[in-house]
Amino acid sequence: MNRVSLWLAAALLPACAPAADAAEPSAAATALAARIDRALETAWAEKNLTPAAAADDAEFLRRVTLDLAGRIPTVAEARTFLADRGADRRRRLVAGLLARPVYARHAATVWRHLLLPEAEANPRVQALVPGFEHWLRGQFDRNVPFDQLARTVLTTPVDPASAQLVYSAAAEPSPVAFYLAKEGKPENLAATTARVFLGIRLECAQCHDHPFAAWTRDQFWGLAAFFAGIRAQDRGDEVVLDREVLDRRELLIPGSDRVVQGTFPDGTEPRWRFKVGPRQTLADWVTAKNNPYFARAAVNRVWAQLFGIGLVEPVDEMTGGQDTVSHHPALLAELAEAFAAGGYDQKVLVEAITATRAYQLTSRGRSPDAPLFTRHSLRGLTGEQLYDSLATATGQPDHFTDDDRRGSSARADFLARFGPQTGRPVDHETSIVQALTLMNGSLVAGATTPGRGDLLAAVLDAPFLTERERVETVYLAALARRPTRQEAGRAHEFIEAAATGRDPAARRNEAVADIFWALLNSAEFVFNH
Repeated sequence: MNRVSLWLAAALLPACAPAADAAEPSAAATALAARIDRALETAWAEKNLTPAAAADDAEFLRRVTLDLAGRIPTVAEARTFLADRGADRRRRLVAGLLARPVYARHAATVWRHLLLPEAEANPRVQALVPGFEHWLRGQFDRNVPFDQLARTVLTTPVDPASAQLVYSAAAEPSPVAFYLAKEGKPENLAATTARVFLGIRLECAQCHDHPFAAWTRDQFWGLAAFFAGIRAQDRGDEVVLDREVLDRRELLIPGSDRVVQGTFPDGTEPRWRFKVGPRQTLADWVTAKNNPYFARAAVNRVWAQLFGIGLVEPVDEMTGGQDTVSHHPALLAELAEAFAAGGYDQKVLVEAITATRAYQLTSRGRSPDAPLFTRHSLRGLTGEQLYDSLATATGQPDHFTDDDRRGSSARADFLARFGPQTGRPVDHETSIVQALTLMNGSLVAGATTPGRGDLLAAVLDAPFLTERERVETVYLAALARRPTRQEAGRAHEFIEAAATGRDPAARRNEAVADIFWALLNSAEFVFNH
């Protein structure tokens, strides 16, 4: 048997006993989760709000696996977790996911979209994605503190040698692609730095003072001045980083005769040091524990990734404005303080939030309004999550390499159709092209055709599975849960009605395949809930 067949055989067998996770829940996360619970439960009581019921194990399993691994659970993972009766099974599940390479890979994809948004539309920047994601994966795999990750991005060497190495497979991974993608332009670098690391959409003041917030044009260009020493050349087919003038700390505002010095957005003046470049000075300020923006922006973004809605919305414009909504400012302040005091440990933050009562509430309910996180929200999947979930559901082993994934023309075509997720995940809409891709595209069509789809073929050919167990397995593959009694009954009736005429066995197989196709095209599959 090849490796796919061996994996599928193991995936279809019922779990005999829960597997023990090597990783254990952390005490720091437990304590922080309790603080979040107290804050939210106090707010619910003050506002007379009744939270939704708790999510069942299957709902939690699918949700947290999508959030941390970027895909749905495999059949084997679902069987194992649903058979586990340990009181701390959810905490052990999260700790196990955070310790696996799939977490680092998914986190790298999420943060690459934030730091390199230019790759969505620029083929030249798309060539930088593999190397940049490789560097990010290393950061998340080693659980590098978030302040150190940000510092490395802001201070990485910028010179012709380091810029050329980004295209070499043998080069040490680095974030220099951040500078190449932005063509070394101070205004581009300042805009992304403010948005990602500070939660400020400062570029709104690039050409004029912000009409609805306190930001001024001088403040935007004052931040851009920290990148003024970078020299780049656009040679048509590529941007070449030339050199960096370390004592350059000022910029001429375009279209004016005014020169601005490097100044922090909070209005404080930098303390320049001999032989210390302005980017280093900026990184010191950005990652300082008394910075009024950094920890709050990081915590708010992680919260939004796990809930679909930040504690402050929009997550890129946290400092006020006519559209800014703050759902729980006191909790955000408390979490930011704890995040900084704990050494900016993202895994502890993620583990704490996923352990809270709010994260583990069901998304079921008729009312779309769930103030103060009293119900979990439905969230649209990103293109990567949807493709990798389809691959998982239809029998692609998780140990396929990243080169396999990047080199897949089917994956590239799928992501081109689904594109980047814009706006909030809770406001996700599916286009007609995307719906047709799921219904009629080659990936789903092939995977739901008897004899062609890897998992489906294994389900239909497995001699140890009864018809009931075949239906159960396609439900576990697609939805990470077993069918309800009503669903199982309707599936049985459908299969029996199809098994008429000549070759009833083949017709039964086609009926199971049709059920699998319907599950993969259901709203339950294409949303995180």
